[in-house]
Amino acid sequence: MLNVNNKKRNGLLAHTSVNFKSFHAGRWLGPLAGLAFLCIVLWIATPHFLTVSNLKNVAQQSSINAIISIGMTFVILTAGIDLSVGSVLAFVGVILAGVLHAGIPLPLALLTAAFVGIGAGAINGALVSWGKLPPFIVTLGMMSVARGGALVVTGGRPISGFEQGFRALSTEHFLWIPIPIWIMIALYAAAHLILTKTRFGRYTYAIGGNESAAYLSGVNVRIYKMTVYALSGFTCAVAAILLTSRLNSAQPLAGINYELDAIAATVIGGTSLMGGEGSVSGTLIGALIIQVLRNGLNLLNVSSNFQNIVIGGVIVIAALLDTYLKSKSPKKS
Repeated sequence: MLNVNNKKRNGLLAHTSVNFKSFHAGRWLGPLAGLAFLCIVLWIATPHFLTVSNLKNVAQQSSINAIISIGMTFVILTAGIDLSVGSVLAFVGVILAGVLHAGIPLPLALLTAAFVGIGAGAINGALVSWGKLPPFIVTLGMMSVARGGALVVTGGRPISGFEQGFRALSTEHFLWIPIPIWIMIALYAAAHLILTKTRFGRYTYAIGGNESAAYLSGVNVRIYKMTVYALSGFTCAVAAILLTSRLNSAQPLAGINYELDAIAATVIGGTSLMGGEGSVSGTLIGALIIQVLRNGLNLLNVSSNFQNIVIGGVIVIAALLDTYLKSKSPKKS
């Protein structure tokens, strides 16, 4: 029986490897071409866009959403969804602020923030896996619980004023590049390696592609799905640390609508909402597209209300493209 299960696992890994390679070879090239075209249009429209300082600003501004979108990509690859990321970010931020104000050393405070984010994500994953509840309902509930928790902890007021050592996480540079950009790059490199080179990554694709087949092949689907949601909580924690450091304030209302930006970045980057197909490289491109759009529209003095319309239209177009490509792809056996 053990040999049979090993053969099934190996077959499943090979199948998902082929699926990933076929996706990676072409589907994210569309968003990349779209990003390049958008940059050219904005360069023509405004001379202030294609400057070193502005491009650095775009990269730094997109880092928060890009980091959250890493976890969202893993979740959507399993055919799930996480609507709680913005609220979890706010909850982690206020817990981190409280710990720092209590005089806890910075490394221990950062670990505390990471564990809170992982814990919130793990609860989501456990309810989805063992409670057999739809991810939409579970994460919608966590969205409310985490936001309420942030408001209760702070009494509805922001917590501000931190030492320079903590603020350096967002204000300092290394090789003329802001620290948040380096953190974003490191996390994307790690996520890419996990998805492409590890069993965990292959099983993530397999669960989203055909959960029943993955289970019958011997994959512990419940554990892997819980781990994916815990990873989403971890990326929320990292984003909360960077946002709190940058603002020098932890706000219980931070992160509102961040889940929409994370889902948008993932979908625009080519990850299928039906699971099983996608890449973090595409997600990074999607996050950059969103921020480039916002930055360009700001430079052109377009109102924020119209910006939401534009970005919403881009999301719908990306979803329609995903549906079209899915209908044209060979059926999974």
